[in-house]
Amino acid sequence: MPELVVTALLAPSRLTLKLLRAFMWSLVFSAALVAAAVYGCIAFTHVLCRPRRGCCGRPRSTPPACLSNPTLGEHCFLTLKSSGLRLHYVSAGRGNGPLMLFLHGFPENWFSWRYQLWEFQSRFHVVAVDLRGYGSSDAPRDVDCYTTDLLMTDIQDVILGLGYSKCILVAHDWGALLAWNFSIYYPSLVERMVIVSAAPMSVYQDYSIRHIGQFFRSNYIFLFQLPWLPEKLLSMSDFQILKTTLTHRKRGIPHLTPSELEAFLYDFSQPGGLTGPLNYYRNLFRNFPLEPQELATPTLLLWGEKDTYFEQGLVGTISSRFVPGRLEAHILPGVGHWIPQSNPGEMHEYMWAFLRDLLD
Repeated sequence: MPELVVTALLAPSRLTLKLLRAFMWSLVFSAALVAAAVYGCIAFTHVLCRPRRGCCGRPRSTPPACLSNPTLGEHCFLTLKSSGLRLHYVSAGRGNGPLMLFLHGFPENWFSWRYQLWEFQSRFHVVAVDLRGYGSSDAPRDVDCYTTDLLMTDIQDVILGLGYSKCILVAHDWGALLAWNFSIYYPSLVERMVIVSAAPMSVYQDYSIRHIGQFFRSNYIFLFQLPWLPEKLLSMSDFQILKTTLTHRKRGIPHLTPSELEAFLYDFSQPGGLTGPLNYYRNLFRNFPLEPQELATPTLLLWGEKDTYFEQGLVGTISSRFVPGRLEAHILPGVGHWIPQSNPGEMHEYMWAFLRDLLD
């Protein structure tokens, strides 16, 4: 068929897609402006209630001692083959078994996996990375350096760079979004997955369109689409919004100590420390609309019944996308979003049972 005819036939579809994307972006930025107004009020209220802290975050000069706890593992750096970036990671148990690779969420870092590093280093080589833009890992400033494709390539380079051909991928929140995609596009590198509190991007897209309540739970996503303003609001009153997110009596991480809180705030308080992590969100709508994808990697899914950010109904939608028999899902009663830190004992029991046959 002549190229001109093909172009003419495809023109209506291409125009429709462009109009759909333009409409989507108009909605996203409208929501972003509303979210900015709301979070701006919250941030200024924190400043008024705590005037001594001022309008800026206090840069931490010394990392808390818990970040250098030797029982958690050895601090190392890996230069990635594809990008040349250096990623920081903590490693323990090399030679004890298969690679178990941990991917953290926001606003966290490798330290969010401290309980799992202690638990599994006796039977696995456990590695918790600081993802690109976080902690001691390299943090390019450009938004385009944080696309999903580049972040998945980072994961591939970590696995191969550590000398393995596959891994058990354990991920939470943003790390889990990446893990879902990675299991689709790099299935040979993932033997098993443990996913905590996150849905595949295409599932989240389709579910949110039909359940408006999910948009309200994820309102911060729209704020983070804006340049520079989210960094400013999150840092006001010495990062009070982040402190509240992590320590809130109902929505935060239970029993988080002041030192453990500082383990997360230390990196964000450094110059430009928030920009890399927020650039993940600024690429979130880049490929809209997403096509539904079949999920086939054997996966353990753990979900908190009281998760503040994601509705429980997402679990059923995730299940509907799986090849039968490949998904084991558990909803933990009375539990929130931060399962690896709030309920490590329950998480470990499910993980040991899920991975038992690999150790026999």
